[in-house]
Amino acid sequence: MSKRPRVDPSSFASAPKRQYGAGGGYGEQQGYSEERSSAQRVADHYSARSNQTLEERESSPIIHLKKLNNWIKSVLIQLYARPGHCVLDLACGKGGDLIKWDKAKVGYYVGVDIAEGSIKDCMTRYNGDTDQQRRKKFSFPARLLCTDCYEARLDEYLYEDAPFDICSCQFALHYSWSTEARARQALANVSALLRPGGIFIGTMPDANVIIKRLRESEGLEFGNSVYWISFGEEYAEKKFPASRPFGIKYKFHLEDAVDCPEWVVPFHLFKLLAEEVFFCSLASTVTKCCLCLNRQKLLVTTHCF
Repeated sequence: MSKRPRVDPSSFASAPKRQYGAGGGYGEQQGYSEERSSAQRVADHYSARSNQTLEERESSPIIHLKKLNNWIKSVLIQLYARPGHCVLDLACGKGGDLIKWDKAKVGYYVGVDIAEGSIKDCMTRYNGDTDQQRRKKFSFPARLLCTDCYEARLDEYLYEDAPFDICSCQFALHYSWSTEARARQALANVSALLRPGGIFIGTMPDANVIIKRLRESEGLEFGNSVYWISFGEEYAEKKFPASRPFGIKYKFHLEDAVDCPEWVVPFHLFKLLAEEVFFCSLASTVTKCCLCLNRQKLLVTTHCF
């Protein structure tokens, strides 16, 4: 399969936004405007964040958490990526994992993110044009796409690039859980673009820990000096019926990193939905699950605060 050349530093691909109820297969959806507004708020938040220098990163109040997160991602990539693999990186952000993929000696990389500013920063990092870039340019060719990977049908834009050997979605899967349609589209994109035998790796916050700490708190907010989570008054009784698992929104603030809405993902329901979408048998452990059908595998770790 012919792969695309190195990213042109002057441009990147931008896919049009796909609307529910307009040929998307989901029909009319109540509250869609609100959820689209939330998705745009997330995009604007990450677009506005600038790349930090090495000195700025080291002085961050959450530097140890950042290093832990990077270690988690490095372990997953080193465990499952193989030399020559074609990689699909959903919610790739500013390209913070490019070096990890380079160390794994992958052969081709496609990064997708909703935030235009993040995609531009990822392009800059890939081409080695940042002040803090102290290494040679990456050896693998790459393509970057700016679109909402939980709304768009990515196979419509990446049919020439597919199939992929490995798909990654790091610390971003929970943004798909605002509606059932978005969650299904996220998993459908993975299933459609992975080759038979391909692997999906990802990380997300641990919903059990979030709900436990909410119920232990006196009000609807909990946290410490570097982070806080706040739920709306609609959750004053701190009850979350299994019949309404989507759209459980909370405000998450993490010093020097995040300040935007996020959504609770009940992990057992996520596994059930993935099982349904992938039509696969399920095997699970405490920290990860493997979903296998059509020789596809999904490995997802839950991460506590």
